[in-house]
Amino acid sequence: MPQFFLNKRLIFLLISIIILVALIGFSLRDREELTVPEQFLKDTTGWIQNVFAKPQSYVSGIFADLKDLQNTYSENKELKSRLDEMAKLEADVQQLTKENDELREILDKKETLRDYSPIQATVIGRNPDRWHELLIINKGKVNGIKANMAVVTANGLIGKVKSTQQFTSTVQLLSALDPTNRISAEIQGKEAGKESFYGTIEGYDEERELLKLKRIPFDAKIEKGQTVITSGLGGIFPEGLPIGKVVDVEPDEFGLNQTAYVKPGANFYDIRNVMVVKREMAQPDLSDMIDDEEEEL
Repeated sequence: MPQFFLNKRLIFLLISIIILVALIGFSLRDREELTVPEQFLKDTTGWIQNVFAKPQSYVSGIFADLKDLQNTYSENKELKSRLDEMAKLEADVQQLTKENDELREILDKKETLRDYSPIQATVIGRNPDRWHELLIINKGKVNGIKANMAVVTANGLIGKVKSTQQFTSTVQLLSALDPTNRISAEIQGKEAGKESFYGTIEGYDEERELLKLKRIPFDAKIEKGQTVITSGLGGIFPEGLPIGKVVDVEPDEFGLNQTAYVKPGANFYDIRNVMVVKREMAQPDLSDMIDDEEEEL
């Protein structure tokens, strides 16, 4: 009798397995419509999932909104502080402009070393063998361009006009290894009212890709990060054209002066659009400023 029940259970198990496999195969085959039990099961499962999903989505949305609100509050606070700073800067600029105009009226001074007229130009050629020395632009004598005019990009000074033709000009870059390529420069004080120091850009360190600013007084306190601009005292370039920032300072071989190494603001390798700068103030007689046939701008 026990053997009979055991065989009966085994037969029932086998039949159940066969039916289960048949149902799995039936459900996996491609069909356009589901059976009534499958539809009922899917609808019931979907309804239950929807019941739990809506509260979960609602709660998640609340936390997301709270986080967004917190971020918006922080951003709004930061923007307000920046607006306050901008308002202060705008007021300072207006005040300084007013004071400057008043001082000019008092001194009857109409021109400054900073006055210049820009002439837009495009680079149309570079010699691969002299990539870091010369480039050709599409403006020349007919556009009012003359030799020794400063040439800048949006990021700073890149060089000077070396020669001009009727419709094109050749520009000599600051990275050119030309000992006569000298530019009078000013190292600005880090803070307003701080003392500035003067020297001349003389040469380019190819290995470090830095300009050499020489003839700085030995006792000048120069720090990394100070801004270097044209001084306007060389007689050709206007004052205030950005050159770069100081990255290192070393005494010269005799210890009488210092040499600052300046990282140029402009990228000498990739230059496409430039601006030729025509100084407005009358130029001094360069013969009184050149010593031993050395040129300083």
